[in-house]
Amino acid sequence: MNWLDWLSDFFTAPERLSGPDSIVHRVSEHLLFSGEALLFATLVAVPLGLLIGYTGRGVTVVTAFAGAARALPTLGLVTLAVLLAGVGDTAVLIPLVALAAPPLLVAAVEGVRGTDPDVRDAARGIGLTHPQVLWQVCLPSAAPTLLAGFRTATVQVIATATVAAYVGLGGLGRYVIDGLATRQYAVTVGGALLVVLLAVAAQLFFALLARFALPAGVRAQQRAH
Repeated sequence: MNWLDWLSDFFTAPERLSGPDSIVHRVSEHLLFSGEALLFATLVAVPLGLLIGYTGRGVTVVTAFAGAARALPTLGLVTLAVLLAGVGDTAVLIPLVALAAPPLLVAAVEGVRGTDPDVRDAARGIGLTHPQVLWQVCLPSAAPTLLAGFRTATVQVIATATVAAYVGLGGLGRYVIDGLATRQYAVTVGGALLVVLLAVAAQLFFALLARFALPAGVRAQQRAH
């Protein structure tokens, strides 16, 4: 039996079609972990990045932080989180948020800093306050960069959310871990393939979002650069 047959058996097995070990259930768990991590990272990193990008203060610190955060070992953070918070969702969310926050922070900073200074000065000249300039002028200009940051963070989190299985939680990592533990390598490969497909789907989603959801003026500005 070749790998194609094994994968066919994996995807058509009754337990993959319904129940707690079904593909739909595991994908839902995986997306839930990923979505929660992205939400928390967004709430922390994006407002902070917009503020730093607008004021210009702390840009060097952000760059250094983002570089250092990329070097953090995810499994090491999971282990530390388990020791501090115990086994549970928190042990997974902490490393995933730490993974998602840097690209979102950098994207927000660089997006706002990339706003044309003359446009910002003109907005101030017609009487807009600093918060109004940030939200009405800088944020639309930063939208393509922010979207790229969200795409990077989303793909990284989806690919890494398999760590949930290391602390006994669900998601697609269950297939990878359980398949290795039982030497059912087709299950491991099937789980890994599902993670890859989910990451590719996220890439396509953000590509479509950039193509159709951004305002026409912002898309024209993006092409000009």
